[in-house]
Amino acid sequence: MQEYIEQRVLEIGNYIIESGSTVRQTAQVFGVSKSTVHKDVTERLPLLNELIAARVRDILDNNKAERHLRGGEATRQKYLRQKEDAPAWQ
Repeated sequence: MQEYIEQRVLEIGNYIIESGSTVRQTAQVFGVSKSTVHKDVTERLPLLNELIAARVRDILDNNKAERHLRGGEATRQKYLRQKEDAPAWQ
């Protein structure tokens, strides 16, 4: 594995542990795709540091368990914004 990839993998792992962010949020911060982040934390990180990999896996499992709640909240916010933006005569 190339050195810059190893560095990115470790930075991504530490970022997820510190922030508890999702794969999408992490991808946006690091300017890479969701697929890259996922591959980094599921395939490459365990080869570099198993302790960090286990902690990241726990966080991502928790995010996956909560994603239906986040999706529902996003939909709720969308319709609240639409209601606020609607003309008064409706």
